[in-house]
Amino acid sequence: AEKKIAYDAKLCQLVDEYTQILVVAADNVGSTQLQNIRKGLRGDSVVLMGKNTMMKRSVKIHAENTGNTGILNLLPLLQ
Repeated sequence: AEKKIAYDAKLCQLVDEYTQILVVAADNVGSTQLQNIRKGLRGDSVVLMGKNTMMKRSVKIHAENTGNTGILNLLPLLQ
């Protein structure tokens, strides 16, 4: 449960801090390729990975806490 709370806090912080979000599916991607992608993005971007249900939960919690209903548009993308 502590990991979920920490994930919620991290996602909410990033949503408040940044104006753009990129949602990417990473099915069947090798660890080496994923590591190279994360290295390439490291200087310019923040990479937050998570399971779909955990991300959906965090988005809903953030929308309830802040009144930011626009973030709910992400839910259909998290499948």
